[in-house]
Amino acid sequence: MSELTLEVVTPDRTVVSTPVAVAVLPGMAGEFAVLKNHISLLSALKVGVLRYKTESGEEHNAFVNQGFVDVNNNVLTVLVESAELAENIDAARAEAAKRRAEERLADKSDTIDHTRAQAALNRALVRLSLVRH
Repeated sequence: MSELTLEVVTPDRTVVSTPVAVAVLPGMAGEFAVLKNHISLLSALKVGVLRYKTESGEEHNAFVNQGFVDVNNNVLTVLVESAELAENIDAARAEAAKRRAEERLADKSDTIDHTRAQAALNRALVRLSLVRH
C-alpha cells in the first residue's frame, strides 16, 4: 500500500474513509501527526479536532469524541464514540448543548453529575470551535 488511508469509525458508521497525506490527532498527551509509512502505533484520543489533508492538498476538520487510534501498514484507524465532519455540525444544536451543560454546571445540587456536565460542555465547545473556524 503506497498511501496512508484514514478510517474514522464510530459504533454506528464510518465517518471518513479516504487517502490522506497527513492527519493530526488529539492525543491524551497532546496533538500528534501521522504520515505515510508511520511506525505501528496504538494511542488513546481525547475529545478534540482531527485535522487531515488529502493528497491533493484539501484540508478537512472533524470533531472526534474520545477513543483510540491504530496505525498499521499505512492504515490509520480512528475508533471513537462519535465523530462529525466540520461541515456537518449543527451550530444551533451545539449551542443548545453548551447552554444545557452550563446550566447543569451552575446547579450546585447533589443531583447533578458535574463531571458528566463538564464533559458535555467540552464536546459542545469543540464542535462550536469548528463551526466558527
